[in-house]
Amino acid sequence: MEHAEGIMFGLAAILCLGVGAQWVAWRLRLPSILLLLGAGFLVGPGLGFLEPDALFGELLFPLVSFSVALILFEGALGLRLAELRTAGRAILNLVTVGAAVTWLLGTVGARVFLGFSTGDALLLGAILVVTGPTVIGPILRHVRPIGRVGAISKWEGIVIDPIGAILAVLIFDAIHVDGATEVSAATGQILANLARTMGGSLATATISAAVLVLFLRRYWIPDFLQSPVLLMVVVLTFVGSNLLQVESGLVAVTLLGVILANQRTVTVEHLVEFKENLRVLLISSLFILLAARVQPSEFAALGWGTVAFVALLILVVRPAAVFLATLGCGLRWQERVFLSWLAPRGIVSAAFASVFALRFGGLHDQLVPVTFVVIVATVVVYSLTITPLAQWLALATPNPQGVLIAGANPLARQLGKALHEEGYRVLVVDRNRSMINAARMEGLPTWFGSILSKQALDELDLGGIGRFLALMPNDEVNSLAAWHFSEIFGRGEVFQLAPSSPRGPRAETALEHLRGRFLFASKATYAFLQSRLAEGAVVKRTPLTEEFDIEAFRALYGPKAVPLFLIGEGDKLTVQTADNETSPKPGQTLISLVKEVSKEENRVE
Repeated sequence: MEHAEGIMFGLAAILCLGVGAQWVAWRLRLPSILLLLGAGFLVGPGLGFLEPDALFGELLFPLVSFSVALILFEGALGLRLAELRTAGRAILNLVTVGAAVTWLLGTVGARVFLGFSTGDALLLGAILVVTGPTVIGPILRHVRPIGRVGAISKWEGIVIDPIGAILAVLIFDAIHVDGATEVSAATGQILANLARTMGGSLATATISAAVLVLFLRRYWIPDFLQSPVLLMVVVLTFVGSNLLQVESGLVAVTLLGVILANQRTVTVEHLVEFKENLRVLLISSLFILLAARVQPSEFAALGWGTVAFVALLILVVRPAAVFLATLGCGLRWQERVFLSWLAPRGIVSAAFASVFALRFGGLHDQLVPVTFVVIVATVVVYSLTITPLAQWLALATPNPQGVLIAGANPLARQLGKALHEEGYRVLVVDRNRSMINAARMEGLPTWFGSILSKQALDELDLGGIGRFLALMPNDEVNSLAAWHFSEIFGRGEVFQLAPSSPRGPRAETALEHLRGRFLFASKATYAFLQSRLAEGAVVKRTPLTEEFDIEAFRALYGPKAVPLFLIGEGDKLTVQTADNETSPKPGQTLISLVKEVSKEENRVE
């Protein structure tokens, strides 16, 4: 009974520490991986509170393997081959030439500075090919780089995940299958192992995907069972492939995710909603679990060679891989430098090192601590330095003035055009195809999709954009969208139209912390502004001078004029809000919604 209670207590501790570290990292705006590793080190080797090997025994290796398989499957589901082709040659070169350079130079570094055997050096080099897409995403959202480097970095992080996983598994198989512990094993045997791994994985993944698609197309699975069935198929694919060829299951689930994401027979978007919560739980628990296994003596045995190895990865290997991979790709030197300084390692690297160490015990004693040191060092270095570097390279602005607009209706288009013509970056988002097409015809940059989707957070290029305007006719959607983007832009730079006047005893508006600041004026609801446009009002730019100041403006256009934006010194853009009335001064430019009227008509109003 005491043993059972101990197991339950240990499981609860892992879950609470993992989710708690994620929450604290969110509140402090820090990379969650640092707090997860810190918590694992503290309760494991630090306090001796958590002993994963004693807690799980022989179940530890299968649990870690299953977790890695699900994480890789989740990552592969985000890989759309059509979008990859449009991302350009640079991405393809980075995940092929760049990956090869990283692997080879990392292998040499492990041999020279760590004293690893050739086999272990090759394996470590393969593990460290994988960057950390779960770390790169938050970094990019914080930096908001301008232009294509953000898209290139994002796609490299997604694509390199399964490629690095396949490379690590193939190297592992080539070294260890049939007792071969050195790379000097017969070439024919190595090639046969690689062929069996790829063939078995591809066959298993294809059959699993075909069966699942067939069942979904024939509606043989009820809606409430579709997500659990998908999880079941992933687990069966992993186990089945491993039965055909040792350690090929990770490759199989990666291929399964790619096949499902790119087939067009049935939609799988509604099936993979579970993956986000599952991924957070797996990553949180896995990092706590793996970090708790590392002993202080393992770190103490590393020495200065590990410091030199990490420095080599950051200062030599990554820049060499990027500059060789991007030759002839048309990237500016600033873009190549930015890409050279963004390669944090993450959960997949840690999990693979732990899986291989668990699988063959003492053969890889230094693999895990070296990998954890690389993870911590790269996350700290890149996350602390990439923002000032991007600003120095003119790939990010310290105070971005651009605007992200939710809504492509006529009101949003007029406001967006006015700002776009003033030189500010504008991005219009809407899921209404006809309105998006209209915005494009008017020369506005657009993104088609739901502003509330995670896909929007992942795919929107926010370079040069510093504020968010919710201009949709639905007040609740405006509030949700403003809350959705408050963590990116900050509550002070998130705005929405004032809600329509509530009616009836049950009428309520969103709580203040769940909405944005009200735009323009308390009366400036969507209906009010649309009615002004219908009456003939237009969005007009008015330079203010000593002769024509704000008082003259009000006298000319009357009380129905709605000030929208104020452009001040240095092209600083100020959004007019209901809670902060500004005082425009001569030398500034006022953008407002006005109706051209004669003086006689103005006096009547």
